[in-house]
Amino acid sequence: MKIKSIGFLALALTAVGFVACIDDENTDEAIFERDLKDIEEYVAESDMVNVKEFIDPVTGISIIWQEVSASGLAITRGDTISTDYTGRFLNDAIFDTSIDSVARANSLFDPRRSYVPLRFRTSSPTSRLLVVSGFEYGLVQLEQGDKATILIPSAYAYGNNPPPNSRIPLNAPLIFEVELTEVKAGPPQ
Repeated sequence: MKIKSIGFLALALTAVGFVACIDDENTDEAIFERDLKDIEEYVAESDMVNVKEFIDPVTGISIIWQEVSASGLAITRGDTISTDYTGRFLNDAIFDTSIDSVARANSLFDPRRSYVPLRFRTSSPTSRLLVVSGFEYGLVQLEQGDKATILIPSAYAYGNNPPPNSRIPLNAPLIFEVELTEVKAGPPQ
């Protein structure tokens, strides 16, 4: 009986040790709050053109339009869209782009890759999400021809699960400069 008590005590102390090791600064809430603060500071210090803006109060995703097309061609979930994009970190380092000249200028060019607008079907009740949720969420707010910057807290980007062999660190807020080049209606829902 004494051995079971010692084993239980050891297990309890180990559990307490793990709980004590949780870093209050690295909880999901703390990371989210830090991301929001960092994004707010980035926008305040930025000289980007701002003709319209939207901040989702729940997700913290910010969209700042540089050009509003007024095309009237909005996105409905399930539509296929095409967008040119440049992905950045809050330090303005570029990690990905669909634009050949931007890739070359930032030593990201890969001759095996086609530099064309990213084309994908937006998620719907009958289809799955094909890009990070914050990227799609931001694009769905645009109309064809709009140019905007989407600022995404890490929880709506890659969070603590970035793609293997990518340049994206854990819990990195992301910025996407986008131009929505095409909206093609999807099947009726």
